[in-house]
Amino acid sequence: MFKRTSLVKDIHVRSVSSSSIFQIGDSTHITPRSRALAVQRQAELFYGKEGDFNQYSVFNKPIPKPQTLEHVAFSKYNISPFIKVNHIDILGVSASAVLHIGSTKTFESEARVKHIRQLFGTKE
Repeated sequence: MFKRTSLVKDIHVRSVSSSSIFQIGDSTHITPRSRALAVQRQAELFYGKEGDFNQYSVFNKPIPKPQTLEHVAFSKYNISPFIKVNHIDILGVSASAVLHIGSTKTFESEARVKHIRQLFGTKE
């Protein structure tokens, strides 16, 4: 882990939702996940067999992993062991997002949303 300390004088977060995380302090692993079906209908109907994520391929496809690039050697020197911030103002953290003050070893996130619109005169 990193050897730096984060100092934040003031933080204001209005909303944290949908499998999101607001973390103060160090962590080893952060893995938020979020899946959603957003159905918009012209008429308020419920057919009874809805809401099964397995029906939609977007929820079953593997998440692509970043390609491994060649190793780049570098050196750094931090004059101060502190990261100092006066003020943070966040409107919202949503859909598997992370607002993290501190150090993290690994971070993996996922948000999958299937939008369905069923209007009169269309076939689905």
